[in-house]
Amino acid sequence: MIVSFWPIVIVDVGGSMLMIVLSFLCIGLAHRLRRVDPQNVIWTYLFWLCMGLAGFAVSRSAGHIVKQALVLSGQKEIWAEIRPFSGAINTFMFVFLAAVTLFFERVWKIYEQVTTDKTALERAHAELLNLNQNLEHIVTERSQALAVSERQYRRIFEVSRDMILVVDSRGHIVDINPAGGRMLGFEGASETPKGEPFQTFFERTADWEELMTSILRQGFVLNSEVVLRRRNGAGMHALISAGLDKEPHGFAFSIHLQVRDIQERHQMQEQMAQADRLASIGQLSSGVAHEINNPLGVILGYTQLMLRSEPSESERFKDLKTIEKHVRHCKSIVEDLLNFARRSEPKKEKVDIHKTIEEVLGFIGQNIGSSRIDFQTDFDRSIPPVVVDDKKIKQVLINLLMNARHAVGTRGTIRVSTARRAAEGQLEIQVTDDGYGIEEKHLKHIFDPFFTTKPTGEGTGLGLSVSYGIVKKHGGEIRVKSKPGEGSTFTVVLPAREKNAGEIE
Repeated sequence: MIVSFWPIVIVDVGGSMLMIVLSFLCIGLAHRLRRVDPQNVIWTYLFWLCMGLAGFAVSRSAGHIVKQALVLSGQKEIWAEIRPFSGAINTFMFVFLAAVTLFFERVWKIYEQVTTDKTALERAHAELLNLNQNLEHIVTERSQALAVSERQYRRIFEVSRDMILVVDSRGHIVDINPAGGRMLGFEGASETPKGEPFQTFFERTADWEELMTSILRQGFVLNSEVVLRRRNGAGMHALISAGLDKEPHGFAFSIHLQVRDIQERHQMQEQMAQADRLASIGQLSSGVAHEINNPLGVILGYTQLMLRSEPSESERFKDLKTIEKHVRHCKSIVEDLLNFARRSEPKKEKVDIHKTIEEVLGFIGQNIGSSRIDFQTDFDRSIPPVVVDDKKIKQVLINLLMNARHAVGTRGTIRVSTARRAAEGQLEIQVTDDGYGIEEKHLKHIFDPFFTTKPTGEGTGLGLSVSYGIVKKHGGEIRVKSKPGEGSTFTVVLPAREKNAGEIE
């Protein structure tokens, strides 16, 4: 039976051609995938794998087609010679496919490592970006907090009524707030004590040295009382608190100080102490005056009885007159003592304070003779009538003006001024002279009974004491400001509460 080989030939040739077509279609598809994602190593591998398979398909299919053509044409011997070459090409294609697979297997591992590293790098980049954003946020928050803190510190520094300053290790002022500049006598933004040694503002150099020693030893000082000197030389009692601020390396340092002005409190304490002292002296003087006044009255009475029976031309009459004169003088001193100590209320009435002052000035002018003393006045005419004891206030003014006259001698200027302090509810009368002034050691005692700087026989030392008592009974006070060579200013402060329109009580 004859078997037909044509179906086999057709299948073999057709299958070979179809394998070639399909392999090239695979190449085209792999090429398109590779163009879409050139970085993807899988598509590159598939492309080269399809290239190898296409080469194998072409080689094998070409061999089958050539074989069938030679067999059908009766030229088997030619195929026998070509067949080894066709097999070698097929083997080469398989080797190429194996090499491509092995190569891309290694490449795949590298690709996986690169991909892993890339993922890790992207994750690190994201974390770094997030950290950077958080860092920017933190820096912004810290900067804002620092700015708020700096504004608060600067506000405290600028607004504080106490002196706040920073000095370096040499004691030179590095920074000082406006209140501190004003306390030291520097007015305006253009004037500042920056750069000046702070110790030059201490009245006693020993106070500065003691302060520095304490700060360096224990690192701080609390409420150390010292006396500072303002720019104009005026003294100021102050409390100093300070702390040491060392630099990180520990060598350089600065000192932060807070200085509180207690001059007013110090003066108030002195006034209270003086008031207590004067009250005690007043009680003692009252008892002594009463004990002396009675014998003096008896002596004066007997002297006057003896004068009645004695001829006025006799020496005995002159002696009795001398006794009477001095007894009356003693009784006047005793009366002043009693006025100083007596707690009787002043007999107040509504008076024009300026009229009272002018009457006193007229009286003083008539009694100073031909002395070349210039009396000046500066009245606040807006002051309405006040309710005071007119006679007692005149006594105070006469005493102050006579003291001023004694201070300027036969030539000088005495100035009397008035001012109303409505906010404080006070009335001020100032008596200023350009005489020698009062030494500082005497200022604490000028209101003490029997204290006087006048020569013996020219003063009893009771004038200011009695004036002090009168003003105190009016609910006021007397202040004194004086320096040797610059004259003196006595200020009488009286309460002046508004009673009704046009009248002060």
